Amino acid sequence: MLSADRYISRFLLVSLNLDAILQETSLHRRRERLRVMTDGLLEDAYGSTLQRISGQGGQKSRFGMTALMWICHSERPLRARELCQALAVEIGVTDCNTENVSSIRTVLSCCQGLVVVDKEGSTVRLIHYTLQEYLTSHRNLFQCPHATIAETCLTYLNSQQIIALSDSRVQQSQRPPFLQYSSLYWGAHMRRELSNDGKTLALKLFSHYQCHISIRLLLGHTLGWFSPSSIVDFRMFTGLHCASIFGLTEIVETLTKIDGIDLNSMDETGVRPLIWAARKGHEAVVKLLLGRKDVNPDSPDRNGRTPISWAARNGYDAVVKLLLERKDANPDRLDIYGQTPISLAAPNGHEAVVKLLLERKDINPDRPDIDGRTPIMWATRNGHEAAVKLLLERKDVNPDRLDIYGRTPIIWAARNGHDAVVKLLLERKDVNPDRPDIDGRTPIMWAARNGHEAAVKLLLERKDVNPDRPDRNRRTPISWAAENAYEAVVKLLLERKDVNPDRLDNYGLTPIMWAARNGHEAVLKLLLERKDVNPDRLDIYGRTPIIWAARNGHDAVVKLLLERKDINPDGLDGLDKYGKTPT
Repeated sequence: MLSADRYISRFLLVSLNLDAILQETSLHRRRERLRVMTDGLLEDAYGSTLQRISGQGGQKSRFGMTALMWICHSERPLRARELCQALAVEIGVTDCNTENVSSIRTVLSCCQGLVVVDKEGSTVRLIHYTLQEYLTSHRNLFQCPHATIAETCLTYLNSQQIIALSDSRVQQSQRPPFLQYSSLYWGAHMRRELSNDGKTLALKLFSHYQCHISIRLLLGHTLGWFSPSSIVDFRMFTGLHCASIFGLTEIVETLTKIDGIDLNSMDETGVRPLIWAARKGHEAVVKLLLGRKDVNPDSPDRNGRTPISWAARNGYDAVVKLLLERKDANPDRLDIYGQTPISLAAPNGHEAVVKLLLERKDINPDRPDIDGRTPIMWATRNGHEAAVKLLLERKDVNPDRLDIYGRTPIIWAARNGHDAVVKLLLERKDVNPDRPDIDGRTPIMWAARNGHEAAVKLLLERKDVNPDRPDRNRRTPISWAAENAYEAVVKLLLERKDVNPDRLDNYGLTPIMWAARNGHEAVLKLLLERKDVNPDRLDIYGRTPIIWAARNGHDAVVKLLLERKDINPDGLDGLDKYGKTPT
């Protein structure tokens, strides 16, 4: 049988060459032409279709090829209206004529069937993924596509119509379709291909950049938390900040040579150009700015984070290395959350950055943040085994330190199911595997509560772990596992002789009550097999498991319990103290 892709390929071959097939004079000849086509390469069909697009002549030919260029090289899928408006822009012209915008039908016809519109998202796409491969492999089809796209975006942003929008608050629904794409991605295209015309257009944009509407969209996209519709005066956000975000080295270099420019200026979000470049991992821009004597490599943002903090947080080890070469950059500086560069790198598993920082004598690898969490605690919490290994090699790192909630690294690893990290910590003699937090919850309790079977197994192998230790509410690991329907964990704990499967907590609830209350049939079955479990026990409100199940509408559980001879479903012993029965 032919694969789905082969079927699609044959369909494309037929559709792209339909005219050629219909030109044959007999049914036999048409079938023969079809056979030859389907036995050939799909590339031949694409090549001939592109020739037909080019052969249209004039505006149609330009429209077809330019549309293919945009779809092939855009940073994200384009909506139909965006593409139509992009095709209407004349590079270098300051007035965007809306009468130049063609309909998507016109664009599609010019593309000769190679482009379609998805109905769901109204996005335009190539007819098949093989066409993308074909277009990118034939580089001679489009001359400097990224430079052309960047120039188109910048022409649009420099137009009188867009500049006029910058002076007033515009609702998202009222924004021109092409505004978002041009604002967010012109720099990405320019970073790939920089032309002299593009550079000129970028500097022109920066000459009237104060409060430009594109700043709102760029920062909203870059920061995530910032709302593009918020009322902020962006007079402090300069072209240097923007070029640093995009990593445009040549543009940054040009801007730094302008007299009176403040290379350490803070924008409205509290970020400086060097911080933007370090935050985005633009090594060349960082290197360029560090070459200037008037750039402070340790100047923090409003949250106290320096360039090295941001580079460490985002895992840009080459940038961290550059900054570590500076004597005036503090590699152990605290931000307002009490975090240092290494405690920002460790939670995100940036092993190379952690390694670089650990080579420094002027950093404390065990420094806690405002919540008492150290780098190893963050690394264990997020399951970054390699970073944990590096930190465990240090004698000045305490692998059993408490945070403000009394939680140790092994509690965090067990809680989040990072069994490889749990295993690493269990190999340490200076780690207490049964130490409770301020709520009395031990590593095995957290693992059981969250259903992490592998971590529970590892901890059960330890003689110094109590699998039945209660927390402050007298709840045990099996109680938590039963409540949350973790059947495999319940099964593991029931195999232990030192686990009481019928223990009351402070609410008078036993594991079987928690299972019945929440309708966990499989867990209930396991507990009902035990002779040391009372299936008719009362809690402090006089409710039995069957009352809880009936009260919460768990019919299957009620049915299971009714099959038991040792359960009174409706007698005095079955009444809760409010006089309610399950029936």
